[in-house]
Amino acid sequence: MKPTADVTGEVTTLDKRVTSLDAAVHAMAEAPDFGKHTKLRRVLEALRRVLLQPGGAAAVQARAQALEEAGLFSGTDWASPEILLPSLVGPGLRSGDVDTVVVEATSELRMLAIARGEFAHPTFSADEARQFLSQVLAMNLELLFTSPSEAERARQGRTARLIRDLFRHLADEIGYDSVLDKLVDEIWRILRQRPIQVDQVQSLITRIAIYRGDPDVDLGASAGQGLDRLITSLFGTTEACRDDPGLEVFRARLEAMDTGGLQYEASGFARAMHDTGLVSPYHAELLRFLLHESDYLVGEALGLADTGRNCLLRYRDLVHRLIEEAVHPQTAQCIYGLALLLDRGILYEPPVVPALWRQLALDLSPVARERLTTVFGDEPEPKARLTAGVLSMLGQPLGVGQGDNPTCQSARALSMWAYNDPDYLLQVVVWAARDDEIIMHFEGQPVSSKDSASGVASTLPTDLDPVSLLVVPHLDRIYAEMGRRCADRLGDPHRWVNPEFHGWWAARGFWINVEVATGRLVDLDGFLRQFHASYHPSYNGGQPVIHPQPAGVAVTDSAARYVGWHAITILRVAPDPQDVMRVYFFNPNNDSGQDWGDGVVVSTAGNGERFGEASLPFDQFASRLYIFHADPLERGEPEGVPTEDVARIIGYVERSWGADRLPAGELQATKDPSSDPQAPR
Repeated sequence: MKPTADVTGEVTTLDKRVTSLDAAVHAMAEAPDFGKHTKLRRVLEALRRVLLQPGGAAAVQARAQALEEAGLFSGTDWASPEILLPSLVGPGLRSGDVDTVVVEATSELRMLAIARGEFAHPTFSADEARQFLSQVLAMNLELLFTSPSEAERARQGRTARLIRDLFRHLADEIGYDSVLDKLVDEIWRILRQRPIQVDQVQSLITRIAIYRGDPDVDLGASAGQGLDRLITSLFGTTEACRDDPGLEVFRARLEAMDTGGLQYEASGFARAMHDTGLVSPYHAELLRFLLHESDYLVGEALGLADTGRNCLLRYRDLVHRLIEEAVHPQTAQCIYGLALLLDRGILYEPPVVPALWRQLALDLSPVARERLTTVFGDEPEPKARLTAGVLSMLGQPLGVGQGDNPTCQSARALSMWAYNDPDYLLQVVVWAARDDEIIMHFEGQPVSSKDSASGVASTLPTDLDPVSLLVVPHLDRIYAEMGRRCADRLGDPHRWVNPEFHGWWAARGFWINVEVATGRLVDLDGFLRQFHASYHPSYNGGQPVIHPQPAGVAVTDSAARYVGWHAITILRVAPDPQDVMRVYFFNPNNDSGQDWGDGVVVSTAGNGERFGEASLPFDQFASRLYIFHADPLERGEPEGVPTEDVARIIGYVERSWGADRLPAGELQATKDPSSDPQAPR
């Protein structure tokens, strides 16, 4: 059959574009290394023109090896596919920079060529490439099934269509089965960390449920395996809501049930909630209904252990008011926080119960109401939304996240107070929400968030839980002001700021292995010996960590290259199930499972971690540590630490963030201005 004019035109256009691309690639390949950059613009433009054509992705895939060998990726992170992260592909493609989009798209097509066996890459296997692409597709599922939004079309123009054509080509070649397998694994990996904010996970599960119900979308044979557990946790947890009937119908079904039926519903919701960390809107409707039935059924719906049931019965009026105020279908997730709060037994701490009654009666300032309404909407009203956030934070102190903001210090403080000093957290919330001001003290002098200059964050964060949304801007300014008040002192300001900012339990003893003025490593041997003597049970007399302690780590990427300073909390040190001594810590970053390179991979499950904890073997953690606090009067046994253990950790440091920070006698290094240890991110 003779092709139509349109089809003929497309084929001809693609052929012309490919011919121009081949010529540009050949010119770059022939150019000497120092001159390749002069050919780059022509190659990028040719690639863009090809990728915009139907069939362009396949044409670039066929030339992936030639493009790499010509030097397209030289001098960039894309030159080493083994260090690339699937989570960064989506942001790269949405960056708005056309050159970045083109190189990122070409890199994915190179991965596809490797996965298909068309390109035997020296550092990346076909299986690794297939796994990488499966994760990329899983994390960007909407690009497979949705058209560009108006905002995308306005911002990206024809590039928005290019990206979707790319993803369809990748999915057609890789298959949807592996995509969903990876997607389910990724969702469970995040949920095992029990974050307070699960909006993105819920959104992803919702989209999957919609796609699976669309007859025009083929999700592959594995779509029914493993997904039901996630989908039903939100939309069909029990028999009464298995068909996702809507809240009104569900309520009517509850009213028709006897006690046995209600108990079956309550225990079903509780099992799903504690299993996944997700809460269905139907669960909120059930809990509000059960308030008028029996406290036993309320306890069943919350899945309480003995301590929680005792708290519920002892403080019945308070718990009922908290549920009436905070628990709504839109805030259902706080039910999990309430259950864990009761099981923690913190209501038995004398100040907590009256502080929660104060929270229920709190009048929010106009600024606080506006911020909450702007971010979360007006259903339920802002005070209810904030109370729900308080329940989540008190129940899940290790689920606090800093969002996409450089405010790790403030997030760490909120987590530490919720974990260690809940009545102080409740006081701070009142100050921020009622007074629109927090006043702390630094060495006896008041520090007001109203009077302080700007903090670390350049803009007001919006991607936070309700408590953090109101409190973090104040804490951020106070933290920065404390730093300014001791900026003229020798040494790192955190020596003085951390105990004043976080609380009296932050030990006054302070060790740092980086010289502030130069950024070079100093006394690494002594630093590591003292860390062992302060925290390792074999060298500190078996003393466990009593209060969570602030610490600073040098975060590195998967190639072990320095990324930045970061604030974390040391929670405990203990042997894992394999009898490996590990440091368990809280990371305010939204995802604690990170590959820090050189075999240092942070674990969040499977090595004795409790929900919300991250962990590393003791020596690997020590290799990324640059600041810690400890009681100076509890010296331990630093001289007892084996020399070979210290040498092994120093090796980790020198192969990663310390590579260009060695003392002047070992390496004449110039300090990177961005590496100032005074500013954890």
